[in-house]
Amino acid sequence: MLLEQWLELAEAQHPQVIAWRRYLHQHPELSFKEASTALYIEETLRSFGKLTVSRPTPTSVMARLTGKRPGVVLAIRADIDALPIQEETDLPFASNADGVMHACGHDGHTAIALGVAKLLTDHLALDELEGEVRFIFQHAEELPPGGAEDMIAAGVLDGVDYVIGAHLQSPVEVGKVGVVAGPMLASPDNFTITIKGKGGHAAEPHRTVDSIAIGAQVVTNLQHLASRHFSPVDPLVVSVTKFAGGQSHNVIPGSAELCGTVRCIDPELREEVPRRMEQIVRGITEAHGAEYELQYTYGYRPLINNKEVTAIVAESAAEVLGEDALYTIKPSMAADDMSAYIHRVPGTYFNIGAGNKAAGIVYPHHHSRFTIDEDSMRIGVKVFIASALRLMKLR
Repeated sequence: MLLEQWLELAEAQHPQVIAWRRYLHQHPELSFKEASTALYIEETLRSFGKLTVSRPTPTSVMARLTGKRPGVVLAIRADIDALPIQEETDLPFASNADGVMHACGHDGHTAIALGVAKLLTDHLALDELEGEVRFIFQHAEELPPGGAEDMIAAGVLDGVDYVIGAHLQSPVEVGKVGVVAGPMLASPDNFTITIKGKGGHAAEPHRTVDSIAIGAQVVTNLQHLASRHFSPVDPLVVSVTKFAGGQSHNVIPGSAELCGTVRCIDPELREEVPRRMEQIVRGITEAHGAEYELQYTYGYRPLINNKEVTAIVAESAAEVLGEDALYTIKPSMAADDMSAYIHRVPGTYFNIGAGNKAAGIVYPHHHSRFTIDEDSMRIGVKVFIASALRLMKLR
């Protein structure tokens, strides 16, 4: 079948993709709690026929379209969880779950993947298909430790040759597709530092070991990690986002707690940061007679796209939309556990423009009034189809 015919089929199917997205938007569920969402996806996939459907984890789904002969195995990943946000969009299909909302486009990601699965299931003959297309509907992208590692441990990547995924982007106008070969997203690591001093009366600070004053020095000096300890051309963010200590205006507390995040793209730099951080905290606390505890938690890996797979997706997107629709993604210090798949299997993660200023679709991700231009899903299905056909060597 010619690509033009596939695109026509995608066009005809678009109302159904919208219906899937709107149902999911109206029935959001939080990370690790996507039981009803997973059941809906499972039942929808089973209704297509041909697919082998399974549940790798209690709140995720996988479907396999397997040909009669061996060949390339391509995985397509979508995330399915929502966020703890009260929706304020006034959409007719707004969330019916109090305090829970699809405010990051995962409803659209899922609908796109369902659309691709439906098209390929309906129009690929299994006796002509060499290899397999595997659809991964992953839980808990939004909440570390995330769902990707659970899925991988359950075997969803076993035998996979390539993996691709996409993220709808409301800051980008609909009609655009972003790609980048190499680094795209950062690792979102977290830290908690507890300063243990000696409390006392605020009028007699010399009789205390002031955890607040020591903590303030720690905050200031942690900024030197990015500005003085590492090269300025290596992207690094160190942000202290919580400073808690004390309960009264006239009492110096015996301890204070600092929390924050470290984000970087270079895996080697990522390993070095906590060691340098501990040097700073140890030096400051020892100098003032205090003690400390440092808890450093590694989050998702940096997301680094494979050059060859990215090139194929870029060529496919250009074929569907024209060269002018493509843009190069600037690496961001945001994060996504799609990185877990691409760390193990050659793959790429690309962006699909979903904003529309003329229609008022301008709110950022994780905002209570976030939504997408649903034409972005039409584009998403077409780009995935074109990319899948190339990667599977079907055209």
